[in-house]
Amino acid sequence: MSTALQHEPGVTVEIPSARRRHFVWRVIRESPAAAIGTVILLVIVLMAIFAPLLARYGVTQQVGKTFCRPSGAHWLGCDDGGVDIVTLLMFGSRISLIVGFAASLVAIGIGGVVGVSAGYFGGRADGVLMRVADYFLAIPDVPLMIVIAAIWGPSLFHIIIVIGILLWASTARVIRAQVKSVRERVYVRRARSLGAGHARIVFRHVVPQIMPLLVANTVLTIAVAIFDETALSFLGLGDPSKISLGKVIENAFKAAAISNDAWWAIVPAGVLVTIMIMACSMMGQAIEDALNPRLKVAHLSPRRFRYVALQRAIGVRDGKRIRAKRAEA
Repeated sequence: MSTALQHEPGVTVEIPSARRRHFVWRVIRESPAAAIGTVILLVIVLMAIFAPLLARYGVTQQVGKTFCRPSGAHWLGCDDGGVDIVTLLMFGSRISLIVGFAASLVAIGIGGVVGVSAGYFGGRADGVLMRVADYFLAIPDVPLMIVIAAIWGPSLFHIIIVIGILLWASTARVIRAQVKSVRERVYVRRARSLGAGHARIVFRHVVPQIMPLLVANTVLTIAVAIFDETALSFLGLGDPSKISLGKVIENAFKAAAISNDAWWAIVPAGVLVTIMIMACSMMGQAIEDALNPRLKVAHLSPRRFRYVALQRAIGVRDGKRIRAKRAEA
């Protein structure tokens, strides 16, 4: 089965559905940045999943002195409670990833539904939904998250919901723009003229076309959700019963790790958060670039245009010379 994409009037190109399904894998295979980001994120995910098997100590087990320095027994030292930092990073990354993936699914779910509805139906529905999205875009995310999390109380579920409902607006706008383009294509109009209902057109023709863009936004939203969870946990609004990377940084900060020159209690957790965000950003950006072919040749366009203009100028000059010689002869 294939879908016809119209690039210009009278010209259509058949894009196989199998190629669209393997789009993300093809981008990861062809883009070095996407491949590196995928490998890094996969390693962190596997480390988090198998943390109970890989960790040498318990997450609450005191195995050393307060802020003991890195050594062969404790590669990254211990925190203020004598707990191994490597163990805390393994278990902390689990919570950070859970919040990142779950919150991004909530945001993509809300943003996808709103974006498809606004872009496909248009009119008054588009105006109302986009005005709501504008309000969410205008409000600073982190301060509003702090207020809502403080009102609802510290809970992992509350953090996921808070982050999810505050990150959907940007996704909705991107999806809306793409849907407005897809709904005007020839095969969608043809399906509508043949009597296809809105549900069939949306799920059969529109959603498959925006799926790669939805995946790219999901990966980028994971990075933002991980950062927001770390910020909320560092401010003391995280779940006190769960150990996340933000909680590790918060505990070290409260215990005056910086004053005690115990950099290993803060820096590794911050570096791990940075690596996770960079890996997601590299993947998402590579997929987004692949969806916009103009970005692939943007750096070649000026040079190419100058080359073509020079060729034309030479051709005009040579043509004048040839005509002048013929006239003299």
